[in-house]
Amino acid sequence: MKNRKQRTIEALYSEDISIGEFNNSQWKQTQPIRIARLWSGEEAPASRHAEGRIIWTDEALMVRFECNQIEPLIVSENPQLTKKTIGLWDRDVCEVFVAPDTSRPNYYYEFEAAPTGEWVDLAINLGPTERLADEGFRSGMSTMAQIAGSKLTIIIRIPWGQALPKPTLGQEWFVNLFRCIGTGTERYLAWRPTYTPEPNFHVPEAFGSLLFN
Repeated sequence: MKNRKQRTIEALYSEDISIGEFNNSQWKQTQPIRIARLWSGEEAPASRHAEGRIIWTDEALMVRFECNQIEPLIVSENPQLTKKTIGLWDRDVCEVFVAPDTSRPNYYYEFEAAPTGEWVDLAINLGPTERLADEGFRSGMSTMAQIAGSKLTIIIRIPWGQALPKPTLGQEWFVNLFRCIGTGTERYLAWRPTYTPEPNFHVPEAFGSLLFN
């Protein structure tokens, strides 16, 4: 069971809550997931650690990131909030990758949110020699962020739909959580490190499980 918990996130079923309820008591009931290692597996500086929590409701999948933030943010000076921001991953972001069909782990979805409220959602098809990202994918995701002292909190809400159908109790998907902060190769943090020679989050075999309780 100890090993299982190291690779499994238990998503808590909840009544639907507002995306702006950063401190809703339901979040405290969920399993905290430490995002504390670099993509390489090495421990990241504590000042860059983050924690993820996941809730699912009748309406949506919700992911909450609480991040240590004592250094200046790397964000756009002119954020665009009306459409997805391709290249958002080059700045400070929190990310969740989800593969609902565990028989096809190379087909998954990428969701990112920045402290500015910018976002991007992509459908990924990872082949043997190339990675195809469908920039036209529309999940209907929304996001909100707040900074309080040395803490940055970001919430991502993804409504159920054709791509992410509402799961059943006890169902498992594949998932990984990430944070990008600062510059250089040490900016890439992961819940489940990918252990690639260069920073790379797109490694489905490194994903853990998302169990809907």
